[in-house]
Amino acid sequence: MTVKKIAIMQPYFFPYIGYFQLINTVDKFVFYDDVNFIKGGFVNRNSILLGNKSLRINVMLKKASSFKKINEITINNQINWQKKLLKQISQSYSKAPQFDVIYNLIEKIILNKEECLSGFLKQGIVQVCNYLDIETEIINSSKIYENKELKGKERIFDICKQERSSHYFNAIGGIALYDKQEFLNESIKLDFLKTGEIKYAQFANTFVPNLSIIDVLMFNSKVDVQKMLLNYKLS
Repeated sequence: MTVKKIAIMQPYFFPYIGYFQLINTVDKFVFYDDVNFIKGGFVNRNSILLGNKSLRINVMLKKASSFKKINEITINNQINWQKKLLKQISQSYSKAPQFDVIYNLIEKIILNKEECLSGFLKQGIVQVCNYLDIETEIINSSKIYENKELKGKERIFDICKQERSSHYFNAIGGIALYDKQEFLNESIKLDFLKTGEIKYAQFANTFVPNLSIIDVLMFNSKVDVQKMLLNYKLS
């Protein structure tokens, strides 16, 4: 089957809703897991709500290095970070309207015994997609394309061609990196997805934006989150 719409993104830890909008928009989503891990970046980090403020959460890693690929990084399961994190989430959201359903989902994701960071992050994102009835095929770049020698947009072009994709979607942050005409020269249409304004009731009157999908799921019904998945513009 010809894949018409494709997106390629690094895996992240409980990413923001725009990430899931991107997955939901395309026919195939590529986990870009054989590129360099960025130490101090958001691959293994995110934020949740605590006391009307943003609280950073982390996946604890073993000897993480920017000289390693994401799929070469392993999780530190020798320390009890999972239970500590679950306690933080429980304390933060125990009175949230969707807590009972979503905490069980989050607990299942965090307690997964996968030691490879890439595999751990993927199973979490896939489980959130399953909850939201997102049926997009998700694959790992490290297992399929055999084009690691290519860099930047040249590798994007090659993946699109291998998938026979004519339409590439990128998060709005990529607008500074990619030129639409260069993609058109390769017979690929490029669109950037920009998430619309998304606000919802949290505990306090002041809305804290840009938090993990955990926050969105805790305060909104499944149906409402599915509507949010469509709240974006293409440019």
